[in-house]
Amino acid sequence: MFLKWGQVTEGCAALEPIEVARLAVDAASDKQAVDIVLMDLRGLATFTDYFVICSSDSPPQTAAIANEVQRQLHDKGVRLGHREGETDSGWVLMDFGDVIVNIFSPTARRYYDLEGAWSKAKQLVRVQ
Repeated sequence: MFLKWGQVTEGCAALEPIEVARLAVDAASDKQAVDIVLMDLRGLATFTDYFVICSSDSPPQTAAIANEVQRQLHDKGVRLGHREGETDSGWVLMDFGDVIVNIFSPTARRYYDLEGAWSKAKQLVRVQ
Protein backbone atom coordinates (compact mmCIF):
# COMPACT_ATOMS: atom_id res chain seq x y z
CA MET A 1 0.00 0.00 0.00
CA PHE A 2 1.36 3.44 -0.95
CA LEU A 3 0.91 6.21 1.59
CA LYS A 4 1.19 9.82 0.60
CA TRP A 5 1.97 12.67 2.96
CA GLY A 6 -0.91 13.49 5.21
CA GLN A 7 -2.47 10.08 4.78
CA VAL A 8 -3.60 8.39 7.95
CA THR A 9 -1.49 5.41 8.97
CA GLU A 10 -1.80 2.33 11.16
CA GLY A 11 -4.68 1.80 13.54
CA CYS A 12 -6.59 5.02 12.86
CA ALA A 13 -9.82 5.61 11.04
CA ALA A 14 -9.17 7.37 7.75
CA LEU A 15 -9.57 11.13 7.94
CA GLU A 16 -10.67 13.22 5.01
CA PRO A 17 -8.40 16.18 4.17
CA ILE A 18 -11.02 18.64 5.44
CA GLU A 19 -10.98 16.84 8.80
CA VAL A 20 -7.19 17.10 8.92
CA ALA A 21 -7.44 20.81 8.12
CA ARG A 22 -10.03 21.40 10.84
CA LEU A 23 -7.87 19.53 13.37
CA ALA A 24 -4.97 21.80 12.42
CA VAL A 25 -7.18 24.88 12.94
CA ASP A 26 -8.23 23.59 16.36
CA ALA A 27 -4.63 22.80 17.35
CA ALA A 28 -3.45 26.27 16.32
CA SER A 29 -6.33 27.80 18.25
CA ASP A 30 -5.37 25.76 21.32
CA LYS A 31 -2.04 27.64 21.33
CA GLN A 32 -3.67 31.06 20.81
CA ALA A 33 -2.71 31.49 17.16
CA VAL A 34 -4.00 34.79 15.77
CA ASP A 35 -6.30 35.27 12.76
CA ILE A 36 -6.59 31.63 11.71
CA VAL A 37 -7.89 31.05 8.18
CA LEU A 38 -8.81 27.77 6.48
CA MET A 39 -8.80 28.13 2.69
CA ASP A 40 -10.18 25.64 0.16
CA LEU A 41 -7.74 25.46 -2.76
CA ARG A 42 -9.39 22.52 -4.53
CA GLY A 43 -9.72 23.32 -8.20
CA LEU A 44 -7.19 26.16 -7.90
CA ALA A 45 -4.00 24.33 -6.92
CA THR A 46 -2.59 20.94 -7.83
CA PHE A 47 -0.18 20.63 -4.89
CA THR A 48 -2.68 20.69 -2.00
CA ASP A 49 -6.37 20.94 -1.17
CA TYR A 50 -6.33 23.23 1.86
CA PHE A 51 -4.23 25.97 3.42
CA VAL A 52 -4.35 26.73 7.11
CA ILE A 53 -2.85 30.17 7.70
CA CYS A 54 -2.29 31.75 11.09
CA SER A 55 -0.09 34.26 12.87
CA SER A 56 1.87 34.15 16.09
CA ASP A 57 3.17 36.96 18.26
CA SER A 58 6.62 35.50 18.97
CA PRO A 59 9.05 32.74 17.98
CA PRO A 60 8.23 30.71 21.13
CA GLN A 61 4.53 30.88 20.25
CA THR A 62 5.33 29.84 16.67
CA ALA A 63 7.15 26.79 18.05
CA ALA A 64 4.25 25.99 20.38
CA ILE A 65 1.71 26.23 17.54
CA ALA A 66 3.80 24.08 15.17
CA ASN A 67 4.46 21.46 17.83
CA GLU A 68 0.78 21.30 18.82
CA VAL A 69 -0.40 20.96 15.22
CA GLN A 70 2.11 18.18 14.61
CA ARG A 71 1.26 16.42 17.90
CA GLN A 72 -2.50 16.50 17.42
CA LEU A 73 -2.32 15.32 13.81
CA HIS A 74 0.25 12.64 14.69
CA ASP A 75 -2.08 11.42 17.44
CA LYS A 76 -4.71 10.88 14.72
CA GLY A 77 -2.19 9.03 12.54
CA VAL A 78 -1.47 11.86 10.10
CA ARG A 79 2.17 12.03 9.02
CA LEU A 80 4.06 15.27 8.52
CA GLY A 81 5.66 15.09 5.10
CA HIS A 82 7.92 18.11 5.33
CA ARG A 83 8.55 21.11 7.54
CA GLU A 84 10.34 24.27 6.40
CA GLY A 85 11.38 27.43 8.19
CA GLU A 86 12.68 28.14 11.65
CA THR A 87 10.50 29.53 14.40
CA ASP A 88 12.44 32.81 14.33
CA SER A 89 12.35 33.16 10.52
CA GLY A 90 8.82 34.56 10.36
CA TRP A 91 7.31 31.60 8.49
CA VAL A 92 7.00 27.92 9.33
CA LEU A 93 5.40 25.71 6.68
CA MET A 94 4.14 22.24 7.55
CA ASP A 95 3.24 20.01 4.60
CA PHE A 96 0.73 17.29 5.38
CA GLY A 97 0.04 16.62 1.69
CA ASP A 98 -3.56 17.62 1.14
CA VAL A 99 -3.22 20.21 3.92
CA ILE A 100 -0.45 22.80 4.27
CA VAL A 101 -0.20 24.73 7.53
CA ASN A 102 1.48 28.16 7.39
CA ILE A 103 2.45 29.89 10.64
CA PHE A 104 3.58 33.48 10.14
CA SER A 105 4.82 36.43 12.11
CA PRO A 106 2.48 39.37 11.41
CA THR A 107 5.16 41.08 9.28
CA ALA A 108 5.86 37.99 7.16
CA ARG A 109 2.15 37.33 6.72
CA ARG A 110 1.60 40.81 5.31
CA TYR A 111 4.68 40.50 3.08
CA TYR A 112 3.86 37.10 1.56
CA ASP A 113 0.09 37.74 1.51
CA LEU A 114 -1.04 34.19 0.75
CA GLU A 115 -4.66 35.20 1.23
CA GLY A 116 -4.23 37.81 -1.52
CA ALA A 117 -2.29 35.46 -3.78
CA TRP A 118 -5.06 32.86 -3.42
CA SER A 119 -7.96 35.32 -3.28
CA LYS A 120 -10.14 33.08 -5.46
CA ALA A 121 -10.03 30.36 -2.79
CA LYS A 122 -13.03 30.04 -0.54
CA GLN A 123 -12.38 30.83 3.12
CA LEU A 124 -14.11 28.05 5.04
CA VAL A 125 -13.11 29.20 8.53
CA ARG A 126 -11.79 32.44 9.97
CA VAL A 127 -10.98 32.63 13.69
CA GLN A 128 -10.04 36.13 14.81
